[in-house]
Amino acid sequence: MDIIHAFSADNVRFVFEGFYMTLKVAAISIVFSFIVGCVVGTIRYTKLPVVSPILAIAVELLRNLPLLLIIFFSRFALPDIGIKLGPMNATILALTLFEGAMIAEIVRSGLNSIDKGQIEAARSSGLGYVQTLWHIVLPQGLRRMMPPLVSQFISLLKDTSLAIVISLPELMHHAKIVIGQNYSYTIPILFLVAILYFAVNYALSLAARRMESRLV
Repeated sequence: MDIIHAFSADNVRFVFEGFYMTLKVAAISIVFSFIVGCVVGTIRYTKLPVVSPILAIAVELLRNLPLLLIIFFSRFALPDIGIKLGPMNATILALTLFEGAMIAEIVRSGLNSIDKGQIEAARSSGLGYVQTLWHIVLPQGLRRMMPPLVSQFISLLKDTSLAIVISLPELMHHAKIVIGQNYSYTIPILFLVAILYFAVNYALSLAARRMESRLV
């Protein structure tokens, strides 16, 4: 184990370049998947004719497929129908679809957990369906969704490492290259990678706890 040379300036800089790519892909995917999940989950909650059943099928299909398969499909199958995506865009698309389906179920479950009596009371007081959803159901549902949503975002961040199979220059990809130079770097570099993942995920957990306490 060669700790001194493993943590040379060039190696550390190269690993952090991969870490930046991981954060970039994760951040974009979190935003897109959250939007998709909220829209799909809310539509499923409202039980719109035709649309809701179709979305339910799509959600169940995506949730029960391996993320790795969706990544491969985005990168290598879509070009066959004229859609060519680079490693980064293919990863973002795959993560958005997969995590969006997961978040859609979290949103739908969160909305369904609200006491129906509150909804009936709001409607009887003169609020329309959309007003009731916006002012009564969503605020309470958001508090209940927060822990599973953060857990899903943390999972998304870790799932970016799967994109190593399509050569996305993310954290694990760059760590693998550094280790390939000298296998005595394996433990130090993997330890650095573990610290980086832990730091971001723990920060997400703390931010979620603070946000949740403000919503109470």
